[in-house]
Formats: sequence, C-alpha cells, structure tokens
Amino acid sequence: MYERLTDEIISQTCALLAIASPTGYTQDAAQYLIGQLQSLGYAPIQTGKGGVLVDLGGQDRHNGVLLEAHLDTLGAMVAQVKSNGRLKLTPLGGLNPNNAEAENCTVITKFNGAYEGTFQLCNASLHVNTQYGKTERSFDTMELVLDEPVQSADQTRALGIETGDVVCFDPRTRVTKSGYIKSRFLDDKLSCGILLAYARYLREQKITPARRVWAHFTVFEEVGHGGSASVPQGVTEAISVDMGCVGDGLNCDERRVSICAKDSGGPYHYQVVKGLVEAARRLGLDYALDVYPAYGSDVEATLRAGNDLRHGLIGAGVYASHGYERSHRDGAKNTLMLLIGYLG
Repeated sequence: MYERLTDEIISQTCALLAIASPTGYTQDAAQYLIGQLQSLGYAPIQTGKGGVLVDLGGQDRHNGVLLEAHLDTLGAMVAQVKSNGRLKLTPLGGLNPNNAEAENCTVITKFNGAYEGTFQLCNASLHVNTQYGKTERSFDTMELVLDEPVQSADQTRALGIETGDVVCFDPRTRVTKSGYIKSRFLDDKLSCGILLAYARYLREQKITPARRVWAHFTVFEEVGHGGSASVPQGVTEAISVDMGCVGDGLNCDERRVSICAKDSGGPYHYQVVKGLVEAARRLGLDYALDVYPAYGSDVEATLRAGNDLRHGLIGAGVYASHGYERSHRDGAKNTLMLLIGYLG
C-alpha cells in the first residue's frame, strides 16, 4: 500500500510541478488541487488569499490539527523593460540569480498571452565579454532575453509585456530509475503531493482520525505570510509539511523524513517534536532530527498572526534548496508514514 501511495506522491508532484505557480500567480495550481480533492470526495474551499483549505475529517473538533504545505514557488517579475528590449527582473521569494543563470523561462502577460525567453548574464557571449567569469551574478547584471525579434523597449511593449508581469522558470523535472526526483520547486510541491496522498489514504482505508485534521495549501509562503490566516476553529496544533534541509552539519538526507527541532524562528513546540520522534521510532522510520540555521516555515507565520497553537515542522529531505533540488521517493514515503503514525 505504501509503495502505491508513494507512486501517487511522485505522480501528483510531477503534475503540480508542470503547473507554474510563483508567489502571486497560483490560481491554476490551486484549481488543480481543488479538482483532485473533490475527486476524492472532499469539499475544499479557496481562501481569500487564494490558498486551498480542506477538512479531512476526524472526531475531536476541539483538539484539531492543521497541516500546512505551500503551493507557491520561487519566480520573478518584470521590473523594467530595458531600452534594448530585454527585461530586468526582480525576484519573487528567495530566487538566487547564480543558480538561475541560463534557465529557460516564460513571461506571463496580463492580457496578451505568454512569451518564452532565457535568463542570461548581460553580454553573455564568452567570445565577446572578457569579464564574463569575473562578473557578479545579480538582478542588476542579468536580464531576460526574449525569444522574440525585439531590439527596443517599444517593440517589447508592443507584445503586451510590461512591468509587473510574472516570470515563471522551467522546473526541469526528472524522475530517475533509482527513485530520485530532481526539479526546481520541490519546495514545496513535493509536500503538496504528500498531503494529497494522505487524503487518498484516509478515503481508501475509510479511516477517521481521532482528532479533526485540516490541510491548508498556502500560496504566499515564499514571501513570509502564507500561513498567517485561515486557521479553522478548534485547531490547537499546526504542522508545516515542508522540505527537510540537506547539507553540511545536518543529519538529514534525501531518503529520510526530517523533524526540525529549531530554525531561524526559534524552537518548535517541545511536545510536538517529541511526539513526532516517538511516532517515527515506533514505526521504525528512517528519520533525522535537525536544527536549520537559515529557515522559516508557514507555521511560524501562523503563530506570528496571533494564533495560540502548538507547532511542528517535518518534510522529506531536499538537497540544493532554492536551486535545482533533489529528493527521493523514500523520503516522501517516510514523511507520509510519519503523518499517518502521528495522527493515528
């Protein structure tokens, strides 16, 4: 059963990755999620901010649990139509220009369709630019080169491209025979896939959790306020299902589920962390307990908004976060099983 559900996670993750959803441009991905949840017999609603909230069922409405995963990803916006017809960008979220160089992308205009292009260093030809290797990559030294015959700002504007248009970067999704999934934006579409699989598990197994469980797919996490609203009445605990960090000084790898004890926002609730570790041990899961030095989650936005909650953070291990990321189906499976074991 768990292998089949893991297949579902990978399939849903790939489907979501194929739908561009940088922060502020998430409607298409939200509608996909709503359709998938409705097909399972749930009644999701779209929040005022554009997220998706769904009641997954459960008995105790006065001691409920809110699961949070975010649908929005990194991306960019047109900051200026330059005199040469190319585009200066400003990031949406923590997009780093160093690892976005030479990436294909799409400009979504408000009224005139979409146009393709590539994010390049200004004067990008090595045979011309003798300072190519010495130039710092930044949003001031890089530009979006449109795949259109434009050489002036007026020609670009004639296409309908203007300041404020959203720029989506290609995810380059690939699943290997050895079970790795590589893509931009696994943060946090992999967790969205995990929550969809958890919702399927509850329906197929006809399970009613002891505590009421809601899932909130937020759409402004990458800019810090995704989880700041839409907490259902009766929720006493919120768990962010996001990526587990992989890197120097950490225990997690791509095949494990990470349980975060502390990040840049401070410690997670002691009893929640302890309960998650107890569930992982009881089930014999491959897990890691870590402290993340430079990380913040949706559930911290939930607390800063004034909600009186216990809080926790888990996620499948993801390497090269905010770049070309990599995880593994085992990490996704361990995360799903931890949710099942912890929530009952």
